[in-house]
Amino acid sequence: MNSSSTVSAELGLRLVVPQQTIVPLVASLFYSREDPYAIRIAFHVGLDEPVEWIFARDLLSTGIETREGLGDVTVWPSAGSEGGAPGSVLNIELSSPFGQAHFEAPVKEISDFLRKTYQIVPAGKESDHVDVEAELNDLLRQAS
Repeated sequence: MNSSSTVSAELGLRLVVPQQTIVPLVASLFYSREDPYAIRIAFHVGLDEPVEWIFARDLLSTGIETREGLGDVTVWPSAGSEGGAPGSVLNIELSSPFGQAHFEAPVKEISDFLRKTYQIVPAGKESDHVDVEAELNDLLRQAS
């Protein structure tokens, strides 16, 4: 087991906009043993603050192999809009009441990041790092 409790990385993405225009940008990925099911991705899109989304770690992991996700987030592998080897790009499609975005990320970099997260918390061991009683108490405190 890795002694670190967090891992982060930066990667270059491509924002695919209508008419297949490609806009390069940077995203920061974060993972913490404190929230073992989630990966945070901060998209640096030229605003003062990055746009942050939280993804299920399993969603990204499965999305490298096959189309995955419902609703706000869908991911799937492809060769990408600029060609390349099949499965070399992870497509990330986000949807919110404010609009939609389609990003292309390099599968290798996402896979490397995921591998590091599984060194911190192996697949299937996430619940060992969640204090269910504390989470329930927090929910009950917020409800009252």
